[in-house]
Amino acid sequence: MSNLARSPQQIGTLVRRARKAKGWSQGELGLQSGLRQGTVSQIESGHAGVRLETLLSVLAALGLEFRIGPRGEISGEFSGQDADQSADHPQPDGLEDLIG
Repeated sequence: MSNLARSPQQIGTLVRRARKAKGWSQGELGLQSGLRQGTVSQIESGHAGVRLETLLSVLAALGLEFRIGPRGEISGEFSGQDADQSADHPQPDGLEDLIG
């Protein structure tokens, strides 16, 4: 299952959904990721000041990973406009999808 997020708020929504799917409270996710419940709350509310390392800890606790890919890519396919844009901004090898 793959989900696309382009803003801190969207990332927060995906984290909240994954946490609830496991039946965990914010406090439980905090315990599992080594963070305070308040930090989990900040991530879920889309607080833009959350450190990347902190987000990665939460994703790992939830069994999720962070992936990066060209905008507009869905299931490995590009629209013509998106392909033209990615030619102007080449992506490093080996990076794909966005958040999955």
